[in-house]
Amino acid sequence: MSHIATARQNEDLTSSAAVQAVLPAVGRVLISLIFLLSGFSKLTAPAMTIGYIESVGLPFPTLAYGAALAVELIGGAALVLGYQTRLVAAGLAVFSVATAVSFHNDLADLNQFVHFFKNVAMAGGLLHVVAFGGGKFSIDGWRR
Repeated sequence: MSHIATARQNEDLTSSAAVQAVLPAVGRVLISLIFLLSGFSKLTAPAMTIGYIESVGLPFPTLAYGAALAVELIGGAALVLGYQTRLVAAGLAVFSVATAVSFHNDLADLNQFVHFFKNVAMAGGLLHVVAFGGGKFSIDGWRR
């Protein structure tokens, strides 16, 4: 098969209605998992999380804890459901970069380096959600 025929076949696969409908939903669920898991982790260990926030010198650690908990759990759930998808994804992207800069800024430490760029990559994926929306299988899609 020629290179052009293979490219057309791949283009047909990715432009099919089923793929266009399903992949945004799958992507939203996958990217939201890290926020939901992190939020539930914070919920089960508030003192430890507040202590960690204090250790990096952020002001009002209890308030920051509550805000992070809300962003991760509510934002993660809204992303899964595709509710206000573009706005939620934009907020989570900003949160991801802010978290990278605030908590993972010691790039000489390999663990922090990996976490920093994981957060940056998550922000990149979320910006794709901002650009393309929640897709057909979302509350936003059903409301259209």
